[in-house]
Amino acid sequence: MNRRDFIRYLGAAGSGAILVPIGLSGCAVAPVGDKSISRATPAKLAYGSPAPRAHANGDGAPRMVVVFLRGAVDGMNVVVPHGDPEYYRARPSIAVAAPGQANGAIDLTGYFGLHPALRSLMPYWEGGQLAFVHASGSPDGSRSHFEAQDYMETGTPGQHTTRDGWLNRVMDYLPPAQSPLQALNVGDATPRILAGHNVVANLQTGRAATRPGLIDQPRMMQAYAPLYDGDDAVAKAYRDGIAARRELMSEINSQEQQMANNGAPLPNGLSLDTARLGRLMRHDPRIRLAFLAVGGWDTHINQGNGTGQLAGRLAPLADGLATLARELGPAFNDTVIVVMSEFGRTFRENGNGGTDHGHGNAMWLMGGNLRGGKIYGQWPGLNQAALNEGRDLAITTDFRAVLCALSERHMRIPDRALEKVFPQYAAGTKGVPDLFI
Repeated sequence: MNRRDFIRYLGAAGSGAILVPIGLSGCAVAPVGDKSISRATPAKLAYGSPAPRAHANGDGAPRMVVVFLRGAVDGMNVVVPHGDPEYYRARPSIAVAAPGQANGAIDLTGYFGLHPALRSLMPYWEGGQLAFVHASGSPDGSRSHFEAQDYMETGTPGQHTTRDGWLNRVMDYLPPAQSPLQALNVGDATPRILAGHNVVANLQTGRAATRPGLIDQPRMMQAYAPLYDGDDAVAKAYRDGIAARRELMSEINSQEQQMANNGAPLPNGLSLDTARLGRLMRHDPRIRLAFLAVGGWDTHINQGNGTGQLAGRLAPLADGLATLARELGPAFNDTVIVVMSEFGRTFRENGNGGTDHGHGNAMWLMGGNLRGGKIYGQWPGLNQAALNEGRDLAITTDFRAVLCALSERHMRIPDRALEKVFPQYAAGTKGVPDLFI
């Protein structure tokens, strides 16, 4: 933390708060009134306590999977600040109960806890392979789903003119490959994050993924081939796309994939897609990037607490992520999974038992060699003066700082290239610790 930021946070702590070390930039604001935190032992809030472990070897091909939660998930009910009484005063009906109570949070650090519906992810936290970056997000103040998602997918908050996505720009700096199958989108249409000049393969969701589509029929290929047999960029993009599609269909319909299923149907929902994605990436190290989106997080009404609507969506999400990690097998050691959402929710619950469009949120990170078991970030506190516009969790970590660190230190993107991947963002990885062992 630089001197100016230190003074600013010291000022924030001047009334009713203390500074304690935590995460990315070295300090956080903790309410003095929290009896679970003493001035003598502030580290109870600051860190998880993962057991030291050695670097685990994979095949050496770094991979990244981005999971986007469309609709703005409530990060404060995902990573619950159960150590702050302000949280319970602001959310009398939707706050997740403290650890030890019925449907209560699963304690992580003594101050933060995990929503109980995410219990299937706890082995990864306890193994040091899961971490969160709290009070993170986009510096742009838009509360529009469309705008905010667009800014996070292009990596240029506030800029409407960016035409490609940051994950497509990452592809410019991957090692040269013979195969066009380097990036995979789980869905029918290429999303903004993968839009650009580099070829991306689309994998349909659910059981339709293994069925040949219209473009796979020989008569259709024969009809289109003469139209794209030239040397221009459009013709080349078409041929590369068809080649990627052929490779993908060959992979998912291979005998090895069928044997792995052993005749049994996979679970419904997200786990079906993440199981297939994990196997594809495990068996084909040429697939370096993947993206999938999950909707249904716009909880304006009847959000619930430890149970209810939000819990009913978090449980299959956790199962899907655990399935992805499991099916990646040894490739999990070379993979980082990033879960993000366009913005968070309002700090206080509304009159309908839900939350409205907010600001700060929590990013999730999973990986075999992640330095996990920690909550990263500067926690700004939840008193009225600390809230963004008096209503939302403030953002103290720009989402691009985390993505820059992952791009540089995991995907091995050179320093000088980061400004091309995230244009107009000068901070880079400054202040972000090494997230990997």
